Amino acid sequence: MLVHPARAAELKVLSAGAIEPGLRAAAAAYQRETGVEVRINFATAPQLRKRVGSGEAADVLIAPPALIEEFARDRKVAQLRANVGRVGLGVAVRPGAPEPDISSAATLERAVVEAESITFNTASSGLYFEGLLKKMGIYESVRGKTTRYPDGASVMEHLLKGTGREIGFGPITEILQFRDKGLRFVGPLPAEVQNYTSYTAAPHRAASNVEAAAAFVRYLASSAGKALFTAAGIE
Repeated sequence: MLVHPARAAELKVLSAGAIEPGLRAAAAAYQRETGVEVRINFATAPQLRKRVGSGEAADVLIAPPALIEEFARDRKVAQLRANVGRVGLGVAVRPGAPEPDISSAATLERAVVEAESITFNTASSGLYFEGLLKKMGIYESVRGKTTRYPDGASVMEHLLKGTGREIGFGPITEILQFRDKGLRFVGPLPAEVQNYTSYTAAPHRAASNVEAAAAFVRYLASSAGKALFTAAGIE
């Protein structure tokens, strides 16, 4: 049984969305153990920067390490950190669409060029993929058939309603959340071009109960917390 050092009725968490399945499982387990309700709001990294920068109240922040360090420089977060895991990029297609060959960087490039349309987000993972297309030298040639959305969920919803040989790219965890709707997970990006986005949790300096926020962050870093993230596909 967890011992909560400073009882709080609830904790408010602002988090990046790619770790949603693991974080929801960890929050539910923590609530069962402590009786503390964990309320989570998900957003992309750019949205988190804007919301925290504008002074939105929260108890715990979860974001890529670079953004957490940015918050630290602005004295928004406490020193305590918990590395909760990392998520790679994957490829998805709608039901009935042909699956592209993504077994290597070369076949991935060919699949993108030959696709009738592609879709990915404007968050951290999407910025990496945009950079990859530029590195491959095909960004300008495929830009006209590209649809971008602020978050992964919108990408997956778009893909489900798409037509033709359309391919979607996004965090693997976000793709897997749409498999029960028929979305097909083709696989991760090839190892030579794969990119992992890591996520770190930290208590907000303006938390309504700093000790309670720190206790939740420590739980996320515990063996029990990490096991729940791993079970949700977060490395």
